[in-house]
Amino acid sequence: MNQFAQWKTPHNFLLAISIIVPIAFSSWMALLNNFVIERANFDGADIGLLQSVREIPGFLAFTVIFVLLFIREQRFMLLSLAMLTLGTAITGFFPSVVGLLLTTLLMSTGFHYFETLKQSLSLQWLSKEEAPEALGKFVSVGALASLLTYGALWVCLEIFHLEFKWIYLLFGGVGFLLVMWIAVSFPEFEANVTQNKKLVLRKRYWLYYALTFMSGARRQIFTVFAGFLMVERFGYSAADITLLFLANYGFNFLFAKKIGRFIGIVGERKALTFEYVGLIGVFVGYALVETAEWAAALYIVDHLFFALALAIKTYLQKIADPADMASTAGVSFTINHIAAVVIPVTFGLVWLVSPAAVFYIGAAMAAVSLLLSLNIPAKPAEGNEVRVLKWN
Repeated sequence: MNQFAQWKTPHNFLLAISIIVPIAFSSWMALLNNFVIERANFDGADIGLLQSVREIPGFLAFTVIFVLLFIREQRFMLLSLAMLTLGTAITGFFPSVVGLLLTTLLMSTGFHYFETLKQSLSLQWLSKEEAPEALGKFVSVGALASLLTYGALWVCLEIFHLEFKWIYLLFGGVGFLLVMWIAVSFPEFEANVTQNKKLVLRKRYWLYYALTFMSGARRQIFTVFAGFLMVERFGYSAADITLLFLANYGFNFLFAKKIGRFIGIVGERKALTFEYVGLIGVFVGYALVETAEWAAALYIVDHLFFALALAIKTYLQKIADPADMASTAGVSFTINHIAAVVIPVTFGLVWLVSPAAVFYIGAAMAAVSLLLSLNIPAKPAEGNEVRVLKWN
């Protein structure tokens, strides 16, 4: 290998792809609430329906294992990123319920297949020792890309006053060009272990499945309704939301790698316990908040806790058969999205009656996750998956 090609490694491939989602998906998310309210006249029930449709591809993520019978993981990942970026690019041209449902479905299919494949390849290519810090580093790099994206979004909105459709086209298009560059720049890498090409559900992974399910359920409270609260109740503009995201990713850039290292030192049980105790307080805070400033503070703290969810992935890596990574990634994303398909639309109806009730339910979800996390052993490994209720 010549010196020029030495940078073409699996680790750098994972770093490069970590840049694309922040550019495309983060811009889609940052503009969404203002776009649907200002251009498509959505109410809480409409946004709940849209977010439920967005999560359908996540629910179907287990189908990744069937697609892998015909296409290699790395190539499928790049195809998924192309769908994500193109879906983002055309979003602004369809400001209606039906139009947004269709463009969201395209974007989301690419996003969820990509996230499934990224988890699988990361846990295959990284050693158990380096995984916590490396995964944190990928989050940090993605956060830096998000910072630059949100800074550019703010300029587009406040300085150039661009319409939503041109902003979506710009950022989706940049993401697509990056996908093409990565596709031609990196070789295909070989996996250390041949992956099972069938669905794998193992009893001994039950705690991982349970943690994943609850993580998907309570994440929807943040993803769907915390941002909607900012716009509907406190009148945040698209530029205000962009600045809020800038603050979020600024913290992620500074601390995500350190959080990954922290997980490697203290272990998954302590890291997740800390996360869920904090989230209980955050969700109760959302239910009671009266000012835009405190709502923004809760939003930033809430987002920072998400980095600790890396501990669920490293827990799987420690307990799972290496040949199960691809299949388990697909199954876990489906499990993660069982509640995600139902919660946005049903909680959208609850929102119409009592926004506070949505967040109190979120606090209850975090409490269930806390109880589950206490069942993780101090040193998880194959044969030592849980402290109690071992199923073999």
